Amino acid sequence: MHLTLRPYQPTDANAITTWLKSEYLMRQWCADRYERYPVIPDDMNSYYHQYIDGHDSIALTMVDGEDTVGYITLRIPADDRTEQRLGFVIVDDSKRGKGLGKALVSMTVDYAFSKLGVTKVSLGVFENNPAAIRCYESVGFHRVARQETECYECLGETWNCIEMELSAV
Repeated sequence: MHLTLRPYQPTDANAITTWLKSEYLMRQWCADRYERYPVIPDDMNSYYHQYIDGHDSIALTMVDGEDTVGYITLRIPADDRTEQRLGFVIVDDSKRGKGLGKALVSMTVDYAFSKLGVTKVSLGVFENNPAAIRCYESVGFHRVARQETECYECLGETWNCIEMELSAV
């Protein structure tokens, strides 16, 4: 494998949206950020144009040669320029179990620390997503307490988020 990160391109949505095989998986990926399932490329690109400005928020695609194999976003939370927040983390579902998630998160964290100069990277992950939690922990993220648990109404249930962060060394 020859994995690299590059800026998201609208044509990437053609592959990424096919990885969302169920509404449950889609909601684990984006909570309530998309109104309906299935998410189609136009939905993803519309969201991108509305919320990803290339400065306070960026979207990155991980590629293996010419193949799109992962997608992730970074954003500055609450005007704190010392922190970047990961979001929309997903890898090609047909290639799971090959370390792509760990590679995607590791490469993005390295990018945030080295290129963006932040001192902390944070994320929220649903507690019903143990594979993602293990992936983040394998990269070095640890759970942190919040005053209030962030939660979302998804598919008629309340899903709680676990807050995690990783500080630069």
